[in-house]
Amino acid sequence: MQTLDWIVLSITLITIVAYGTYQTRGSKNVQDFLKGGNSSKWWTIGLSVMATQASAITFLSTPGQAFNDGMGFVQFYFGLPIAMIVICMVFIPLYHRLNVYTAYEFLENRFDLKTRTLTAILFLIQRGLAAGITIFAPAIILSVVLGWNLLLLNIIIGILVIIYTVSGGTKAVNVTQKHQMVVIFTGMIIAFILIVNKLPENITFSNALDIAGASGKMEILDFSFDLNNRYTFWSGIIGGTFLMLSYFGTDQSQVQRYLSGKSIREMQLGLMFNGLFKIPMQFFILLVGVMVFVFYQFNKAPINFNPVATEVVLNTKYAQEYEQLQAEQDAIYDTKQVLIADFIANKNEASIAGVASANAKNDSIRARARYLIDKAGETKGVKVESNDKDYVFINFILNNLPRGLIGLLLAVILSAAMSSTSSELNALASTTTIDLFKRNTRERTDTEMVKVSRWFTLGWGIIAILVACVANLAENLIQLVNIIGSIFYGNVLGIFLLAFFVKAVKGRAVFIAAIITQILVISLFLLDLYEYINLPFLWLNFVGCAIVVAIAIMIQFTNKNRI
Repeated sequence: MQTLDWIVLSITLITIVAYGTYQTRGSKNVQDFLKGGNSSKWWTIGLSVMATQASAITFLSTPGQAFNDGMGFVQFYFGLPIAMIVICMVFIPLYHRLNVYTAYEFLENRFDLKTRTLTAILFLIQRGLAAGITIFAPAIILSVVLGWNLLLLNIIIGILVIIYTVSGGTKAVNVTQKHQMVVIFTGMIIAFILIVNKLPENITFSNALDIAGASGKMEILDFSFDLNNRYTFWSGIIGGTFLMLSYFGTDQSQVQRYLSGKSIREMQLGLMFNGLFKIPMQFFILLVGVMVFVFYQFNKAPINFNPVATEVVLNTKYAQEYEQLQAEQDAIYDTKQVLIADFIANKNEASIAGVASANAKNDSIRARARYLIDKAGETKGVKVESNDKDYVFINFILNNLPRGLIGLLLAVILSAAMSSTSSELNALASTTTIDLFKRNTRERTDTEMVKVSRWFTLGWGIIAILVACVANLAENLIQLVNIIGSIFYGNVLGIFLLAFFVKAVKGRAVFIAAIITQILVISLFLLDLYEYINLPFLWLNFVGCAIVVAIAIMIQFTNKNRI
């Protein structure tokens, strides 16, 4: 980080925070503070919805995911367009007609207060944890790579978000997210162009795709039913649809984005915008990661991209073995240069097959290096992140981009963290204010309710910072957030589907079924975690939804005279 990078980073972040605070100052009623005065246009809704989902984890972890495993992760989003159509046809008209502030208000009208309260609490738990992770994710990676203090980073990111979210509520979130998305798109496009330009002159973009494809990085579709594969066409279409229905239809952090729309049409257009552009956006981010993979076919890479992991292992008895693995990787690099040159010059298929074989050996070496890092961590008695997916892209940025652009890309990462976290704090405050506080206390004036909402926003901001400060390392941060959501989303979606489509089921049956289901889903997740069963987390969305629907119907119709 040079002076120019600090200037670009500081000006970008301060401008976003100051603009959001200034433009939305003085919200005097709950309608303005929690629903943005119902003034948002469809493009504002669409960008806000995308910004809420696209946290810093997206721009740190997704390129690393593609670097290691290729483009297959895009299948995770295949259920998104289906979910958007269902939400536009069913959820939005209902929410608009009832003029609700939160999705959970509807459940009291349909069932009862305890079902509404339980569902709101499930949301608060999972989203409160997720808000902490969206702060922790960029903080842990930047602290490791740049040597910044992790605790201080958590606090700075949290405070920046709290300032404008407390000040302007939903409208501040929407206003800032438009500008954050501009920064994000600009930064990622520039990064992609620079990566391609840094390839050797004789390597065309088509050649780059051939090199990536030879090593399996361009395999997008997997139609297998193998549960050992987390991301397949079927898990994306089935599990992904249920996850996206839950997230966009029942998660207040997203519902609040489109409830701020001027009309049903604006809300629907905003969501369809997201449905049309989200998959191409994720495809592009993954393609950036694939191009980073191609870049390192022509430039020597560290055996592990986490600098702290390398430092730890080099200060243990495993140092010599680790250095030997680095030497083996360097030898493979030299071999690949000859094979790639032959392929480019002669289009020799045997040479490109040799590149694929060399990369397979390289993957094996990197796996052995991770094993040594884990053993070194045990020897030192410290927790070290040996899986370096989250560090690939930031490592590339810091070591290969020109000064000034490093600051811009760091601003992209921090802007994404702020945009996602602000939506979450806004939604957490709305749910706490409307579903818990207002529903269970005396009637209060608009001015009092705005004050209460601001205090709850501040409180959840502090909680998110605390969660970030105690959060731990995970295999891959983008997966961690999706795992947290999958544990709760299926159950919540099932409750809403019962409310929409199964009129015979009443509140007590749903309440009991929801409690039982949540216990079962958590149990299934733990059984999979400790390898007693094989159930990828994405399927928990479908399983949770199916269980709560089945149990509620069973309870209702076996006790119909008493419920």
